[in-house]
Amino acid sequence: MFSLKGKRALVTGGSRGIGAAIAQALAEAGADVCIGYRKRTKDAKAVVAACKAKGVKAAAFASDIGTTVGAERLVVHAVKELGGLDLFIGNAGIWPVEEVPAADMADDRWRRTMRENVDSMFFSTRAALKVMDPGGRVVLIASTAGQRGESMHSDYGASKGAMISFVKSVAIEVAKQGITVNAVAPGWVDTEMCDVPYADGGKGRIAAGIPVGRVATPDDIAFPAVFLCTDEARHITGEILNVNGGSVLCG
Repeated sequence: MFSLKGKRALVTGGSRGIGAAIAQALAEAGADVCIGYRKRTKDAKAVVAACKAKGVKAAAFASDIGTTVGAERLVVHAVKELGGLDLFIGNAGIWPVEEVPAADMADDRWRRTMRENVDSMFFSTRAALKVMDPGGRVVLIASTAGQRGESMHSDYGASKGAMISFVKSVAIEVAKQGITVNAVAPGWVDTEMCDVPYADGGKGRIAAGIPVGRVATPDDIAFPAVFLCTDEARHITGEILNVNGGSVLCG
């Protein structure tokens, strides 16, 4: 059960954090993996090496998936390296650290968040769906912020809310092809992106407010994402899988 042997996967934002954990978990399950990244070549090479050590094919490609050309080049590279595409995990994105009320938010901040979180999601998912074999899997990494909003980070909340609606829309479009489209919605995760709020005891204070009493690790997010890629999850589509320790409960 839950084997991905023979499957070919592309993970965006795969050089660190949640993306790196997902890539390695996919490899552990037997999938060949290509990761997309922007600039962190050393980190990307380390993830590729870790995946290859598990006995699978692995590759990496640097591109800006906030553009149509960059997203399509990444997918073309993955197909070339792996021989096709069965699984697409859209993880790339940003969380602007600075707290800014909507009334004071600059145009540039809003546009950057939408470019990195919404445009990149659309361009890369579209490119992946064009080449994906029937029975494929799409898993996007959303956030609790897309469900409940996030004060002082309205741009981020809006971008992840858009992702959630995108998942529910596209799931119906491709269902007849046996392709499922789902999202995993993490809460707080112990990654580099959250270094600022975790500083000076912040992580402990955040953990105290989570019902299970801990901040998630990247692996806590990776394994649910990998499950959604399996044949056993074939009847799950258009769903948002909450992985937040009980912080947000959505029916």
